[in-house]
Amino acid sequence: METRKVQLSGGTTYTISLPKFWAEEHGIEAGSVLSLHPNQDASLLVEAMVGRNTTERTTSIDVSTDSDNMIRQRIRAAHAVGYDSVTLIDTAGHPPDRRKLVERTLAELSGFELLEATDTRIRLTNLIDAENVDVRKSTLRLRLVMLAMHRDAVSAIVDGDEELARHVIERDNEADKLFAMITRHFRRSLTDLHEVEKLEWSRDDLFEYYYAARQFERIADHAEKIAEFALRLDASIPPSYATRLSELGTASRLVVDDAADVILTDTGIEAANDALAKRDQLMDQLEEFDRDLYDHDMPNEAYVLGLLLDSLRRTTGYGANVAEIALQQVTRQTTGA
Repeated sequence: METRKVQLSGGTTYTISLPKFWAEEHGIEAGSVLSLHPNQDASLLVEAMVGRNTTERTTSIDVSTDSDNMIRQRIRAAHAVGYDSVTLIDTAGHPPDRRKLVERTLAELSGFELLEATDTRIRLTNLIDAENVDVRKSTLRLRLVMLAMHRDAVSAIVDGDEELARHVIERDNEADKLFAMITRHFRRSLTDLHEVEKLEWSRDDLFEYYYAARQFERIADHAEKIAEFALRLDASIPPSYATRLSELGTASRLVVDDAADVILTDTGIEAANDALAKRDQLMDQLEEFDRDLYDHDMPNEAYVLGLLLDSLRRTTGYGANVAEIALQQVTRQTTGA
């Protein structure tokens, strides 16, 4: 770290010299334009604009030897790391069904659209700018979707409601889509200070929303897993266990909900501590239920119940992860860290 002394120039302007090695490394000379990003924490970020493309991030990907699954993964990766324009190239010619594959993948992502397609090139472009995105509201929406999915999934398996189970499975795409958008803008904020300004949240805030959203997305995946059991003929829940399982599902969601309130609605540190206390109590109850299954005389039912308890255990753990990041958030905000 180097230090510089602030000088007063012309009686009205404060000036400071730049390290020569840094200026030369980034091609900065007299007349160059720098971007200044003042922060509330008393830091001032100086960004060299020389050689930076501030309008669009583009990339081309050769998919001529990629499987369908690899192409889907590469499109998702390009979306996540923040590209605005992606061109898929196959010099031998795209197969007839590749456009449909791309369109199905884009349906799972917010903002990406198919702009044009030729025999050898398929160009994708992003239509949503960060100025039109609110990461906090997107995380709030993901929370609501996730909790509804989990509630309906437990109800579906307890009541044997196949229609409700299918609805939960369909909604997982909505959860994935929201998380993909949050991930995209968080990743862009790590390397683009202009993105941070457009999103109107600090990097600390964006990380905390992203981290919470990651836990919500994992819970949504477990809700989908629970719902899938409701569609299996060999996965019925014995009536004697139905009420207990439903109560445990409600308790696991309460841990998540209390923790999420701290991150998203500023309920205070007590709610995070309460969520962690509820986690401890619920884990004991889940362990007790799990031990009871050792004496169950129907191995298949015990197996299914064991898997469902594992999903509830993981849901509770993800809720505790949100509570822990909430404690960090409150500490940061109250201590000025």
